Formats: sequence, structure tokens, C-alpha cells
Amino acid sequence: MRRTITCALADQAEFEIPDTVDVLSMPSSTRLPDPEQAIQHALDAPIASRTIEQIIAEREEGPASLTVCIVVSDNTRPVPYTGASGILWPVVERVLNCGVPGKQIQVIVATGTHRGLTDLEMRTMFDPRVREHGVTIINHDCLDEAQLVNIGRTSRGSEIIINRTYMESDIRILTGLVESHFMAGASGGRKSVCPGLIGEQSTFIFHGYPMLAHPNATTLILKDNPCHLESLEMAHAAGVDFIINVTLDHEFACTGVFAGDLEAAHEAAVAFLSSYSRYAVDQQYDIVITHGGFVGINHYQTAKAAVEAAKLRKDDGYIILLADNTDTDVIGSLYYRTTIQLLKLIGPQAFNRLIQSDDWTFIPEQWQVQEWTRVFDRMPMDHLRYYSPQFGPHEYAMTPGSPLLPGDGSQSAGTFAEALELGLAAVAQEIGKPLEGLSIAFIQDGPYGVPSLDPQTCRASVSSPGLV
Repeated sequence: MRRTITCALADQAEFEIPDTVDVLSMPSSTRLPDPEQAIQHALDAPIASRTIEQIIAEREEGPASLTVCIVVSDNTRPVPYTGASGILWPVVERVLNCGVPGKQIQVIVATGTHRGLTDLEMRTMFDPRVREHGVTIINHDCLDEAQLVNIGRTSRGSEIIINRTYMESDIRILTGLVESHFMAGASGGRKSVCPGLIGEQSTFIFHGYPMLAHPNATTLILKDNPCHLESLEMAHAAGVDFIINVTLDHEFACTGVFAGDLEAAHEAAVAFLSSYSRYAVDQQYDIVITHGGFVGINHYQTAKAAVEAAKLRKDDGYIILLADNTDTDVIGSLYYRTTIQLLKLIGPQAFNRLIQSDDWTFIPEQWQVQEWTRVFDRMPMDHLRYYSPQFGPHEYAMTPGSPLLPGDGSQSAGTFAEALELGLAAVAQEIGKPLEGLSIAFIQDGPYGVPSLDPQTCRASVSSPGLV
């Protein structure tokens, strides 16, 4: 017997899987019945903060002379910036209604060390009313020294190098999505500034080996998480007047809106997210199937899905990872391609020893490869089976793991479902057992859910202040 399931991959990809496969997913969460009303409610009654209108009114300069910077996420996050759940236009509209001219409002895409968005991507992602009112949208560039200003050091020694336009703005507003994050605990809040608006040099300690090797630099932990604390310190140093973040369910429908103070609003969102994104699992599996979700536009971004899946794999088990790598760089930047190939060549233990060496020169984006070492620390590389329709023999040769389909990666399937069926059969043949004799799990939420073998870590449900 077989059953059909869907997942947030390539426009809700559909799979037929054997009934013997355990489908693991986040507990259901209540969607906002009226997202537009919830957004307005959150902006009218912010958490531990004055409203946007009050913040502007208190400035001596007067709204006509104020400059306002609104920070948005790039295309690696499914933040609702258009439609009924769109959070960008309601913020811009309130600023405009206060008397700030559109030409004095700047929207900055917080790219961090990622590539900048193309104009077409911007027009697709962001509400057209923003540009129609004279607001400009620009990319942050972590390498452009003319765009950056150094405002000091953190207590851990990081250079606080921040986008100059942001620092020169009178009012600074952050927008984004709060989802689980395998280094910083959760996305959103302070991450719009760090790493979103920092210079490349600011990543050297923030994402250096010691910080990411800390046991608390992991999913859904903020307390004593050095990655979170470093990011928060930089955001406070740069200054944040207001934030608005959302939480989503596994189909990217809005479940909560959290606006107000940088810390208080973000912590409320993380508490709510934890109530439904972490779920208990009572066993490990011979084969764990997962996917890169919306975020998995390239190999770099699929690491989180692999890290979560690795928790559920038996010591001799396999991971099957499906990804729709639609980015212009299907693997990632030159930095990432260099370091991920190094990992493939020398293995996880040698890679971690190397990047700890005094002779090692820090390479941006080595942090994501360090996360991949968590996957391969106790797992043979060829037990990761990767499938992306955009990958060919060259890409598979550069990245750790093996192609899901037999051969060198030159073979491809028509759909993800067909690739999975062929790949499962090949893995079962390699193990030497029929599929019915193997324990198999399908992580329906891919990188978004947080499976846990310890039921004590799964929180009781809490209600969202964004529900109306």
C-alpha cells in the first residue's frame, strides 16, 4: 500500500511513499484568520515598545526631514512581503502617513555575505506600492567599503562593521521571519543587522570555529548561545528602533505577528515558534528522507536540513536529501565551493583541525561547512544521497555525499517523486534488504521542523499574541 504526501519543495512537491514510511512533521499550528488585521494589531500594540508613529513624533527634527531605513530579508527566507500577509507595505504606509517623504525612506536587503538580489527578484518579492511611493530598494554589499562604517568592537573582539546607509538613518526598522536556525537558535530579530548588514570582516569571530563549536550554538536555544549573543550585541551597538517579525507554518501560512522591541518581540516569537516547530521522535532510522524546502536554493542552504536529519539516522543509516537548487550559484559562492570541496577531500575531523589551526586563514562561509562536519562526524560521506535536478557530474564531484541516482550524477529523473523512488530502491539494494524490512522516515517539513529524540525538550503549546 502507498499514500500521497506533499512537502514545501518545488511548489508543494507530491510524493507517493510506502505505508511503512513514518511521516514526521511539526504539530499543526493555528493560522491567523485575518493576517492583515493581525499585522495592524501588532503595529498598534507593539511588545515593550512605542509605536512607529510615536517613535517618529518624538524626534525633534520633524517627519519631513527624517530619514528612515527599513531592513528586509533576501530570497533565502520565505518572508511574506506581498499579499494579505505582507509586512513591508503596512510599515512603509505608516511611515508615509507620519509625513516622512517616500524619497527619504530606504529599504535595504540584508544579504549578509550572500549575493545581492536582481531587480527582477526585488520586483517579485516586494509589494509594488513601495516603489510607487518613491521608496528605493538597495542591496547590502559586505565587500563594498564605501557602504560600510566601523563603529567599534564587541566584547568578544569582533569588528562591528555596519552598512553606512543604515547607520546614517534617523529611524531604523527591522523586518523578517522567525524560524529555527541551527547556529543562532532562531532567525529574525537581531539577525537582520548581524549578519544581514555587517561587513565581511565582522564574520571572522562571529562565525569562527570556537563560537559555532559551542554546544549552545544550536537550534531553538537563545540562552548562553554565543552566536545569538554576538549578533544581539552588534544589533544593539548599531541601534534598532522597532522590529516586525512573523512566524509561519509548514505551508508558509502566517501563524503569528510580533512587533516592537528588538529583544522582547523576538523572544516572544521564538517562544511561540518553539511550541510547534520542535516535536518528539521515538526512534532512529535506517533511512531518513528530507528536503531543502524554500531555503534550499543552493547546496550551501541545504546544510540545515541535513543537520536535523542526522539526529534521526542510525549509526549505519543513510540520509536522502532532495533540493531544488534554483539559485544562479547552485552550490554557493566561491568561498563555499572552495571549503566544501576541501571537506570532501580531507574529511570532517581533518577539516575541523585545519580551521582551528593558527596557520589557517579564515574564509567566509567556512561556517556552513563546519555545520556539515556535524553530519559527517559519525557518518560515512557516501551515506548521504543528494538529489538536485540542477546538479550534474561536476557539482556532485565537488560536494560531499553521493548522487541519489546510481552513477556519476549525469542521470536525472523527471520529478522529485521519481528520483526518490529510484533512489530508495538503490539504497535498499546497497543495504541488502527490501524496503519493507527497513525503518524509513520522511521529514515532511525539511529544514523547518526540529525533531528531537528527547521528549523533555518539546515545549507545551503557547498562544500567539498575533492571533485576532
